[in-house]
Amino acid sequence: MALKVALISPAGRGSRAGNRATATRWAGLLRALGCRVRIAGSEDDTGQWHIAGRPPDLVMALHAWRSHGAIRACRQAFPGCPLVVVLTGTDVYRFQYSHPEAFQESLEAADALVGLHDRLAEDLPPRFLPRLQVVHQSALPLPPGAPRLGRRHLDVLVAGHLREEKDPLRAALAVRDLPADSRLRVIQMGGALDEAWAKAARDEMAANPRYRWLGDQPRWRVRRWMARARLMVISSRMEGGANVVSEACVAGLPVLASDIPGNRGLLGEDYVGYFPVADTVALRDLLRRAETEPAFVEGLRRQVLARAPLFTPEAEREGLARVIAACGLTP
Repeated sequence: MALKVALISPAGRGSRAGNRATATRWAGLLRALGCRVRIAGSEDDTGQWHIAGRPPDLVMALHAWRSHGAIRACRQAFPGCPLVVVLTGTDVYRFQYSHPEAFQESLEAADALVGLHDRLAEDLPPRFLPRLQVVHQSALPLPPGAPRLGRRHLDVLVAGHLREEKDPLRAALAVRDLPADSRLRVIQMGGALDEAWAKAARDEMAANPRYRWLGDQPRWRVRRWMARARLMVISSRMEGGANVVSEACVAGLPVLASDIPGNRGLLGEDYVGYFPVADTVALRDLLRRAETEPAFVEGLRRQVLARAPLFTPEAEREGLARVIAACGLTP
């Protein structure tokens, strides 16, 4: 009989948030393993987690803190059901410290924990490490033949929602006041968390001719811009293992990334494209180097492509199979 899996996400249907994208992709991979899957919201009643009229055999909850209520409800409604808790960047690098009781209660309830990058174990209490599994998020290659080089602009892509954790305007600040002969331009895609962030992006566009904010965009359009861009900047202050890093690696798109565990855990310790968090000058220097030194960009491209095998759908599916096995189950 097929294993019945309830995937719990704090991001609702239609959301482009990372948690919802992960849940949707994992549902497909779990079905490929032979499971029956239902995606439910963390605010949904546990009765909505049932599959074919029966309780789930396995619950996977994304975000230890935001899904804390659902995790507690799972233990009450299905005390014998194995529970997997998937840890995000804000979980580990924010809510572990700001809401320690709820965070640790969620981890204590879990039969298995999932991290999305290789350095997550450094920031978890040691008692939880035996339960930790790493599953790298996957990405698909870009369509062949997509142009990457433009004549007028050297486009730098920033893809992610505008919120504090992402330090979203750092690349825009880095291309201010460049020499007139520079071709660097920042293209930003992602919805604003609130009107204050939207206003900040609009104000930056008005003051900075090298910056364009395109707002929230469907995934296919982000991928089209990835094919056109020369570089991607990931300036986050915290990340739990951003899927956009996986996409860049699979696409062979060089990345300039903030030096945080969530980026190092995906790009590797020897990656040469890191800059200190929130360091506008250091990022500007890297961008100018990328513009003037083709060998530097090519070296970054080789490094991201070397990481690409970690991020195939097959590798992610095998990772999920390991998580299921760690719970004593068979897909």
